Amino acid sequence: MATRQTYTVLVPFPTGGGHWSSVGQELDLLDVEASALHSAGRLELKTSTQAKKAAAKKAD
Repeated sequence: MATRQTYTVLVPFPTGGGHWSSVGQELDLLDVEASALHSAGRLELKTSTQAKKAAAKKAD
């Protein structure tokens, strides 16, 4: 069975039915669903987002 990963929205995009995602929203997506959005810079894998925040906090 395919596993889903949690992604954070960086740039809003249409999610269907006239609805849009919002910046900072977390979405559980399959790799196939997230591939093009990630390539376009609209999504970021949540674990990498958490790692960046932790690194920034350590730097302070």
